[in-house]
Amino acid sequence: MPKSTRRRFLISAAAIAAFPANAQTNPWPAVARQASDLPQCNALAIYQSGRPVLKEVFRGPNIDRAVPIKSVSKTIVAALTGAALDRGEIASLQATLGQMAPRLIPAGSDPRVAAITLEQLVTMQAGLERTSGANYGGWVSSGNWVANALARPFVAEPGSRMLYSTGSFHVLGAILSEVSGQSLLALARTRLGRPLGIDIPAWTRDPQGRYLGGNEMALTLDGMVRFGEMYRQGGRFGGAQVLSQDWVERSFVTRTRSPFSGLNYGYGWFLGQADGQPYALARGYGGQIICVVPGLEMTMALTSDPTMPARSGGYFGDLMGLIERVILPVARAEAG
Repeated sequence: MPKSTRRRFLISAAAIAAFPANAQTNPWPAVARQASDLPQCNALAIYQSGRPVLKEVFRGPNIDRAVPIKSVSKTIVAALTGAALDRGEIASLQATLGQMAPRLIPAGSDPRVAAITLEQLVTMQAGLERTSGANYGGWVSSGNWVANALARPFVAEPGSRMLYSTGSFHVLGAILSEVSGQSLLALARTRLGRPLGIDIPAWTRDPQGRYLGGNEMALTLDGMVRFGEMYRQGGRFGGAQVLSQDWVERSFVTRTRSPFSGLNYGYGWFLGQADGQPYALARGYGGQIICVVPGLEMTMALTSDPTMPARSGGYFGDLMGLIERVILPVARAEAG
């Protein structure tokens, strides 16, 4: 049995033994023990029906400290895309780069660049060579991140398949700034931070001063939960409609599929199903996660060591085992 598979099996088996069928027993401390046994896992918060059932720090920063959420930032930028659509700043996700922000297109680029749609960017199906993985260092060392991402060769037809690339979201963030006249930081603070009651610290900017779209943002564990809860409640939070329900529903529709994890992908969210329940997942390097399970009225946020990898066949696989084989069955039982 492969090592990662064995770890996931042990998590599942331990979970079954940990939760007696006594209705008076609180199962969540046992869930916390399962999570704390994963050495990269720093903190976990689970809310069900709008109330906290588990919130614990196992190691690492204090629970009130904003921590790197890595590529969960992509899900934040996707939300800001929905906010721009709600406000009419972009007419449709079928609008193209050439229509919305032609000055971002570098001179001499492939003519197909202008025809890339916002939908292809938010689903990472632009077709351009990836800027993530082995290409990430060279990309962020370039003098113009937008131009560098758009000048890369096409390795697939736009819209044909997912090519996981932070560059796609950085270009998308630059478009949002162009059409709104505001920085990505200002958009994040006014359109998400303010209505959700969370602080969004400034983060990395490119050589042109644009905030990085798709990486390096930071939130507290509570901020991650609030963002997830807003999606769980159809775009509402604290009595305010932060994003339209239409955008949230469209975000949870499969548009493509990750070649790495095998999970489906919507607008900024990975999509899966376990224990009979569909879920949406925001995922960041190292094991930063927001998980929304509308059918169980559950939102989960988990932070991990941001300096360590979390591959689908390793630690991320362990986290998926924790979510699918431990947390979701307990949440289903608690939901009655």
